[in-house]
Amino acid sequence: MNQPTPAIVAQSAVRRLPRLALLLFCAAYVIPGFVGRDPWKNADVTAFGYMYELAVGRAGWLAPTLLGQPPEFDALLPYWLGAWAMKLAPGWLAPDFAARLPFAGLLALTLLATWYAIYYLARTPRAQPVPFAFGGEAHPTDYARAIADGGVLALIACLGLAQLSHETTPALAQLGFSALAFFGAAALPYRIAAPLAASVVGLVGLALSGAPSTAVLLGLGSAAATLLDEPPEGRSRRSQWLWVALLVAASIAAAALASALDLWRWRIDSPAERELKAPLRLLLWFTWPAGPLAAWTVWRWRRQLGARHVALPLWFTMVAIVSTLLTHSSDRSLLLGLPALATLAVFALPTLRRSVSSLIDWFTLLFFSGCAVVIWVVWVSLQTGVPAKPAANVARLAAGFEPTFSLIAFAAALGGTVAWGWLVRWRAGRHQAALWKSFVLPAAGAALCWLLMMTLWLPVLDYARSHRPVVQGIRQSMDQPGCAEVFGLSRGQIAALSFHGGLELRSAGPRSQCPWLIVGSEYQASASMAMDMKQWRLQATVRRPTDARDNVLLYRHQKRGG
Repeated sequence: MNQPTPAIVAQSAVRRLPRLALLLFCAAYVIPGFVGRDPWKNADVTAFGYMYELAVGRAGWLAPTLLGQPPEFDALLPYWLGAWAMKLAPGWLAPDFAARLPFAGLLALTLLATWYAIYYLARTPRAQPVPFAFGGEAHPTDYARAIADGGVLALIACLGLAQLSHETTPALAQLGFSALAFFGAAALPYRIAAPLAASVVGLVGLALSGAPSTAVLLGLGSAAATLLDEPPEGRSRRSQWLWVALLVAASIAAAALASALDLWRWRIDSPAERELKAPLRLLLWFTWPAGPLAAWTVWRWRRQLGARHVALPLWFTMVAIVSTLLTHSSDRSLLLGLPALATLAVFALPTLRRSVSSLIDWFTLLFFSGCAVVIWVVWVSLQTGVPAKPAANVARLAAGFEPTFSLIAFAAALGGTVAWGWLVRWRAGRHQAALWKSFVLPAAGAALCWLLMMTLWLPVLDYARSHRPVVQGIRQSMDQPGCAEVFGLSRGQIAALSFHGGLELRSAGPRSQCPWLIVGSEYQASASMAMDMKQWRLQATVRRPTDARDNVLLYRHQKRGG
């Protein structure tokens, strides 16, 4: 007998994940990483630099610049969001923290949009499990909720999501708006106003965030998936054509706006000129564990590839993968495909054998428990000196770092570790039939390790990845900090000098304008050819504790003084 779908799910398997538990779970993942740290090198502090320039009025809103340099990615909206947040924030709120608030909202929006997108896709007739001869199969609404719960857990479990989703960069804005567009396309057959608004805002926001070609491809692909699928019960074919027209119109609007603002830039590399092994390795670990399960979904649901719940996330995923293979920004391109990849992965759950679920649980338990133990051991070593080797390794890699103790961070880390132990016990002892059970430990393990790193390891990570130590060294070497010329510095270094150092920066030229000159150590020879270095006297060499490539040379003008 041919089954209409490969999913066989009983009503007992679609019990609902408690809403409070899911909300607390998402909050524990979203908040750490946005609180208590400086902007990190390189993309994070660079993007913040453009936002800061807009907020203080040193750059134009339609052409953001950082000391005359345009952004690497032709985006506008992410920089606007950070600048608006800084301008609207009260004076007691640190500007860098204020700039992170809208991006924290974008990450929360990503999780919310993914849940609703999966919910509406799971409600489609061809996504439903096989009806039983004597009843007892999962109710459509309960089934959709259970699948959506599992999809959010699958997204959080993706290893590549953690760092990039907590940075104030255009990549996070693109992730949030692509997830919004994904929800709009998924829910359009069931609702009109909210999905249409989500599609327009998502596609336009994606175009304004530096990905207009991706916006057009996602919009047109969503229209095609909608056209090829059967309309849901109670909806006519004419309504379906209306949805297709609306999605096409939204795509055209995004493309037109990007053209009007000159945001179209092609960054495609020839496959013959690129080594494909690195992107393929990235694809494997970045998407783990959702990637292999998504591939299993495509195989098990291969007779329903044209169905909406498979075709739509598959298209979003393929656009991200192809972009990853053809562009230099591989990880940030692949980031956009994670919500759709998690959607595909969760539809594998109704088809998995119990042995496969057990294998996922055991691997997850061993991997994340081991990572948590390592994080705790290193932290204890830094605080007590026992064992001695981890602290010695940190001292070697981050010279000059002084450990500090935070009761709040310790309490959060301890609470997360206790919760992990409780979840392991819960998973082993109860709720064996819950459909989303296989993603509980992977998501909890990813959230736990991220929480521990952003609490116990945050001081040393901040010291290693922030430009603040270098900026402080420069200011301490200046008797009168003020105007300084720069040569051979990255955008991130310039942004850090402007924000952390409060220096008035200018590009170095043949004619000196400031009493101080800051040169990247690797560009010392180039500086000698570009300007007359006889008028400058080396004041100090400021070394970055963790990366010699970021060392800088501070010069003082012979005549202007300090």
